[in-house]
Amino acid sequence: MQTLIVLVLLIIVGSLGSALYYLLKDRGRSPRTVKALTFRIGLSIALFVLLLLGFKFGLLHPHGMAPGQRNAPPAGAVPTPPAAEGTPR
Repeated sequence: MQTLIVLVLLIIVGSLGSALYYLLKDRGRSPRTVKALTFRIGLSIALFVLLLLGFKFGLLHPHGMAPGQRNAPPAGAVPTPPAAEGTPR
């Protein structure tokens, strides 16, 4: 699934590059720039839907910190006991 996402992102960047090429080459007199940008927008929407479906069906899993766990220790870390009052750390 991750490979498919990266592949679609690369195609989106390629489409953006081809739109820039057509814009510079045709000087705005051809519809090729608009077609390339429309294709890029369609791919971007398809990628967004693909990500949503991946999360819904459990193919993709979010990672990182969840909200409210800003200073949580890493998984598997041994917690240190709090220091007693008056003793230096």
